[in-house]
Amino acid sequence: MRYVAAYLLASLGGNANPSASDLEKIIGSVGIEAEADKIKKIISELKGKNLEDLIKEGQEKLASVPAGGAVAAAPAAADAAEAPKGGAKKEEKKKPEPESESDDDMGFGLFD
Repeated sequence: MRYVAAYLLASLGGNANPSASDLEKIIGSVGIEAEADKIKKIISELKGKNLEDLIKEGQEKLASVPAGGAVAAAPAAADAAEAPKGGAKKEEKKKPEPESESDDDMGFGLFD
């Protein structure tokens, strides 16, 4: 990721086609030793491509990735499948947990 970020920084700085030495300077400026093979890979993959278009394509791909809501829906679907067909729903009553004073203030008061 640092190599992509260095490439983007060089591009934002006005260099349309950053070289390996440009990326090495950027990465080296934060005290990281650059790996030549990774720099060559980034340059070969991004050379001549419009970065704005690549970012838009990436955002569209990320938009199609399901978020956390899909995981929560799966158990609900399983519960619906197990429900009786007569439309009757099982209602489970939860017993309220007893509250104790020691839990409320954890041994100290706000204004003590």
